[in-house]
Amino acid sequence: MLPDTVLSALRAAPIVAGRPSSDYDLNKNVPLPPDRILRPAAVLIAFTADGTLYLTKRSSRLRHHPGQIAFPGGKVDAGDRDVTEAALREAEEEIGLPRAEVDVIGCLPAHETVTGFTVTPVLAQIADFHPRAEEGEVSEVFTVPLSHVLDPANYAIEGRRWRQTRRHYYVVPYGPYYIWGATARILRALADTVS
Repeated sequence: MLPDTVLSALRAAPIVAGRPSSDYDLNKNVPLPPDRILRPAAVLIAFTADGTLYLTKRSSRLRHHPGQIAFPGGKVDAGDRDVTEAALREAEEEIGLPRAEVDVIGCLPAHETVTGFTVTPVLAQIADFHPRAEEGEVSEVFTVPLSHVLDPANYAIEGRRWRQTRRHYYVVPYGPYYIWGATARILRALADTVS
């Protein structure tokens, strides 16, 4: 079980969370495109009472971000009432998480990606369930101890060239899983808020 202090800090996170984050946070030398148009998206940060966080490995057949580690989530559709509904719909589609098993805590500050999305993380406690990966999008659903991603000491900053520029980003590896980019940045913001 999660210690009461951690659970209380998670429940308070949407209230005390800091400013929005961005893939540009660690890249101050890269100017934000002034004419950028951001598309709304949402992800579900789903954890259980025993401190288990659910993540996905995207299918290697996908055109965008193949094989990367991600939260369940995606673009906000025209039929979605809001970002929370989008996150719940995507989690149900991608990992088989029944909406009735989700206790939404609230939304964290949005994260802007270099690929043109403003991603709202929806924080939620969930009941234990048996995940089912949606074969077209998800190659694997796996879990990480929440304690691992809530510890800022487990993060590092790495970099690589992307579109002719050296870009830096957070990583928080766990076993065979290389958690990086927007997913790691969102988790780092949560870790900073909770700690």
